[in-house]
This record gives sequence, C-alpha cells and structure tokens, in this order.
Amino acid sequence: MKTKNVREVAFEALLKIENEEAYSNLLVNSVMKQGIINEKDAGLFTEIVYGTVQRKKTLDFFLRQYLMKKIKKKDEWVLTLLRMSLYQMVYLERIPDRAIIYEAVQIAKKKGHRGLASIVNGILRNVQRKGLPEFNSIQNHVEQLSVMYSHPTWLVAQWIKQYGIETTIKICKANLERAPVTARVNVSKTSVSEVIERLEMEGVIAQKGNLSIEAIEVKHGNLFATDVFKQGLVTVQDESSMLVGRAVDPQKGETVLDCCAAPGGKTTHLAELMNDEGEIIALDIYEHKVNLIEQQIERLQISSVKTKVVDAREAQQNFLNESFDRILVDAPCTGFGVLRRKPDIKWTKSEQDVGHMSSIQKEILHSVAPLLKKGGTLIYSTCTIEARENEQIIDSFLETHVDFSRDERLCERLPEKLLSYCEVERGEVQILPHYFQSDGFYIAALRKN
Repeated sequence: MKTKNVREVAFEALLKIENEEAYSNLLVNSVMKQGIINEKDAGLFTEIVYGTVQRKKTLDFFLRQYLMKKIKKKDEWVLTLLRMSLYQMVYLERIPDRAIIYEAVQIAKKKGHRGLASIVNGILRNVQRKGLPEFNSIQNHVEQLSVMYSHPTWLVAQWIKQYGIETTIKICKANLERAPVTARVNVSKTSVSEVIERLEMEGVIAQKGNLSIEAIEVKHGNLFATDVFKQGLVTVQDESSMLVGRAVDPQKGETVLDCCAAPGGKTTHLAELMNDEGEIIALDIYEHKVNLIEQQIERLQISSVKTKVVDAREAQQNFLNESFDRILVDAPCTGFGVLRRKPDIKWTKSEQDVGHMSSIQKEILHSVAPLLKKGGTLIYSTCTIEARENEQIIDSFLETHVDFSRDERLCERLPEKLLSYCEVERGEVQILPHYFQSDGFYIAALRKN
C-alpha cells in the first residue's frame, strides 16, 4: 500500500473527530493498523492528533487575535488546519516553523483554493512574527485555568469545588501528558519477569508497572506484533483498571456476574484470577460490543466466560435472585478519568451528561442487587473522578438497600502504596490521574449482609 503524507492523514483524522465526533483513540488505532503512513511517522501522527485535540481550547485562544474575520461555515476546516499547525509550532520544538507552515499551505491549496491558502499562510506567519497572547489577559481565574490547561470551564469549576484549586491544576496537567502503554500479564500462565525477558528478545523494551503487581509498562516497540501478545500472555490495560479485578477477588469455582463487560479487559482478568475455573457471565447492551469480549476470550483461550447481550438495567429479568457469588458493576460513566487516552471526551460531554449517567448507574445497581448471594461481594467501579457518579451513587444505594454494607477490607486486596488514598472505613478508593500516572478511577466494595 502506498503511504500518505503524515500531516494530511492527521488533518483528515482531526476533521473526523471535529465533524463526525469520531473517537480519537479508535481513529488513531485504525490508521496504525491500515499502514497508510510510514512506521517512522507513527509517533508524529499520534502526537499531532492527540495533542491538537488535547490543547484545543488553548490553541483557539492563541488564534483568536489573529483571525481578522469570521471564517465561512463551509470553510471551517481551516480552523482545524490552523490548530494542528499551531500545535506543532508551539509544542513540538524539533520541527522547524517553516516546514510546518509550508505543509499547512499545501494542504490548504488541496482542500480549498489559493485564497484560503493565503489566509493560512498569513495567520501562521503573524503568529511566528508577533508571538502568543498572555494568559494573564484573562480576568476570570477559573476561565484562565480553563484556557491555560485546555479544559471546559464548567469542568474546571466543578473540580475546584470538589478537590480545590491545587489538585484541579494537577489533574488538568496530568490529563495533558501522554498516557503510558501498559499491559496486564496473565500470571496464571507466566510471570512479569519472564514476559519482560521474552519481549526483549522480540525487540520490545518493557519494565515492571508502577501500581499493579501484574502490570508491565512498554517503553519501546510494538507490543501487538509480538508472539507474547498473540499467545495471550498479556492484555493491554491501564494499571488503575487492573485493580478492579483484585478488588472483586474471585475464587476458583465461583459464579461471577460482570454487568457492563465490554470490551472484556476486566472480564478476562477475573477469569485469569480464577485460573479459568468457575463461571463468569459477561453482559453488554450491544451485540457488537459483546463480540469484542468474545475476541478477547478467544485470544486468551478462556473457557469460563459466557457472554450475553443484556442491558444491565434489566438483569433482574434474566437471572435468578441470589445466584451470583460476586458481581462487578464497571458502570458506564462520563470517562473524565481517561482524558489522556480519550481527549475528545472533554469537548463532547456536558454537565448534563453527569446527571444522565448517574441515573443509569443507580438503575444498574438497583437491578443487580437482588442477584447477589448473601455474604457476597459487589464491586462498583468507574473511570471518572466525578463524585456524583462515584461516592454519591454508593451513598444513595446504601440508603435504599439496607441489606448491603461497606466492605472495609477492600484495601487488603489493593497495593500497599494505595493505602494513603483509601477511605478504609468506607471501603472505597478514588485514584486521580496524577497519583501514579495511571487513569482516574473509582472503586467501591460492598457486601450483602
């Protein structure tokens, strides 16, 4: 296949994210798999796409004073091209401005006409000559932080209210960093040290993870192309996410319900922890997402998982009461803990989405609660850092379900370095993205009395 110019491909990807609300992470992965850019350009492509989406609000602030007149609706792609080019000029020091501007003008000529190419050239040259506006020109402090760290104003205000200014700044800074590539080692078949050695023989450099005992972090090389990956010895997963399986703590021979299981990372972890002995029922509302779980099961050669297309809110109609030893509700959420990996989320989600998600989360918990055996464990987790989707959901659930109580022994199942972040008496932990350079995650453990 003939490869394409890396900046043109990045530009087209950014247009899809902007106009079609395509998911940045899926789009980037798709381009990589298709091989439409040179392998040596893969890093630059990823950097441009993620960086431009991440810094969108900051870039628009920089551009505002140079946009002399409003761009016509049919020509709004010019804004995407300007953002992409300015991102490279401001944040990628190794690329000369002249090369960035030249490429931008060539793309503008192809996409539009000479007049638009002239506008693009003029604006970028002006930025090069006159420099960038200062953030202290923004009077409102919350808005200033929002522009500096490129997050929606409402979200920054919400986090300041919840965590205070200092922690909010740390969260925002962490969200602008590149997420590490981490993977979970299948310790029922091999060990972390053995996997690291085998990967090195295949040209991939990895080291032990920072948080989870099963984790490795890939520092160099393509993990997906290795025999280690193909043989099912590792599964790509964030370290915070790996803690959920440990929190569930499934035992051999038990029956476990994983309510919102796609794409199957946590499901397969549960199976590995059970040594593939017992039964895990993995649900998802969409058939195409259940297919993703089945692909994972097949690659990892797992036999203990059975999948079903079921809305978790209707779980009670599909299973007998008190039929599961353990239940995992890895609930659908706003995803504000994974903004490094999915930066488009912060521009497509709204404050109303938090309320909408919390309603769904309550419905799911209410539906699955009767299915848990007496003395059984229920784990609730999300990849968000919003109290309305986390602590407040559990508080509300316990008020209406007096047969449940908090599992104070949750921290015994989690890494020691998490102890200072655990609310021991409340049986819950909120991981923020700057704690361990892992995803923002919430985990709460409940027991049925």
